[in-house]
Order: sequence, then structure tokens, then C-alpha cells
Amino acid sequence: MMLDMGNRSSVTTFILLGFSEYPHLHALLFLLFFIIYTVTLIGNLGIIVVRRINPKLHTPMYFFLSHLSFLDVCYSSVFTPKLLEILIVEDRTISFKGCMTQFFFICAFVITEMFMLAVMAYDRFVAVCNPLLYTVAMSPKLCALLVVGTYMWGVFCSSMITYSLLQLSYCGPNIINHFGCEYSAILSLSCSDPTFSQVVCLIISIFNETCSLIIILASYVFIVATIIKMPSKGGLQKAFSTCSSHLTAISIFHGIILLLYCVPNSKNSWLVVKVATVLFTVMIPMLNPLIYSLRNKDVKGTVSRLFSLKLHSHAN
Repeated sequence: MMLDMGNRSSVTTFILLGFSEYPHLHALLFLLFFIIYTVTLIGNLGIIVVRRINPKLHTPMYFFLSHLSFLDVCYSSVFTPKLLEILIVEDRTISFKGCMTQFFFICAFVITEMFMLAVMAYDRFVAVCNPLLYTVAMSPKLCALLVVGTYMWGVFCSSMITYSLLQLSYCGPNIINHFGCEYSAILSLSCSDPTFSQVVCLIISIFNETCSLIIILASYVFIVATIIKMPSKGGLQKAFSTCSSHLTAISIFHGIILLLYCVPNSKNSWLVVKVATVLFTVMIPMLNPLIYSLRNKDVKGTVSRLFSLKLHSHAN
């Protein structure tokens, strides 16, 4: 569909190809992604609930973790329902406004999560390197400011990139070779000079990735230096168990981001982009609660007690 705007036409509806190259896999992919999305919702909402009902988890680390779980639910819910829809229905359209709205939210949530992981690295640095001052240094006010700051920065960066995309003309074709409104997929449909948008996106991406990684690396350099000086094996094991879950989450998150950045701009690379985006928007939100809950005694203990109480109430 086209809308005439002065001397140029503007696309008002996009068609998402999704995984149309593999129609025989649609039923299997729908079932797989539906199960993953269900586990994602249960796991992340479960962490938020568990943190609220267990007083032992009312600490800065679990405060940040509950927000990480909230972000996982949000950005998974931006992409996954549409992905499930285009796998089972013939109508694979999305409006121009809907596409830009989807991009804005996914971008905002991803950037916010990037810095939330950096904030969690700083929290681990304070916990390991200054354990006696931990509760004072990571005060509730500071934790709240750090969380609000990450959300505000994510919204600001996303607004800038989305604005740069809205300045472009989209006069056809209107087919997006993706299952969602990912940046490179939208940019490929522009019929005007995309330089401004590319520069804005490049500057913001490099700045965010560099800053977040510097915070994470600096925190863990100090953590490793402190761990090496620890005389007791018990302290060493406790420090390692405190940081291992977070390191695993960071490695997966930034590893897939770098994979997306490094994919060459060619037609043959679109499948890689789609798979990487699936890993990023569907798999990571499911893995994070598993990574943190399976390695944490307090979380597992709270979940076990909840199941025991539930079973006991049913038995009575």
C-alpha cells in the first residue's frame, strides 16, 4: 500500500517474510518458539515473584536481577508474538507505525539491558571488593538511581535511532526479509540516502557497547585481583559463585550482539541475521532465569518451598 506525499510515495504497510523459505518447518518452529516463550514468561516472572516474597532476596543484586527479568519479558514480548503470528497466518503485514513502534521498544529494552548488566557488574565489584561497605555503598537510593538511569538512557538512544529512521523515505518495495522490524532490515527498504541514520546508529552502538564493556571489564579486573589475594578457598569459591552466573549472562548477550555487528551486508547473510536475532530476542530471555536460578540456593529454596506449600494445600 502506498500513500502519496507531495512528490514522493510512502509505504504504509510492510510485509514480513519471516522464515518463508522453509514453509515445511513452520509448524515445528511455531511449537518450538511457543514453548521457549512460555518458559521465558514463567521463568522471568517467577524470579520477580520469588524476589518479592523472600526477604533474603531483598538485596541490591536481586533488585537488579528482577529488573533484568522484567526487561527480558519486555523485549521478548515485542518480537516473539509477531514471530508466532506470521508462522501460522497468511497475513504477514505490519503497519509502518507498528513497525517503527516495534523497533523503538526492542531497541530501548536491549540498550537498557546492556547497561543493566553493566550495573550488575559494578554491584558484584562492590560486593567482592568491599563486602563490609556493601550495604552502605549500594544504598536503596543509589540502586534506584542506577536503574532509572539505565531506562532513561535506553529510551533516549532508541528515540534518536528511531527518529533517524523516520527521516528516511520508504517508497517501495515494502517486503522486509525478516520476522520483525530489525534495523538493517528496515534500512534496506529506504529509497533515500541512509547516511545520517547509519552514522547515528554507529555512534550510539559503538558508544554503548564500549562504555558497557569498559564498566564490566574494569569491574571484573578488580574482582579477579581481589579473588587472587584471598587466602581461604571458601572465600574464593563464594566469590566465584557470586560472579559466575553474571559472567555467563554477559558472555551470551554481548557475544550475540558482536555476531550481529560482524555479519557482512549481503543477501546470503540474512539467514544468519535472522538466526542471531532469534537467539537474541527469543533464547537469551529464556536462558537468563535458568542461568541465575539454577546456580542460586536461595532462589531454588524459595521455589521448592512454594511448590511444597502448593502441593500441601492441594492435599488438604
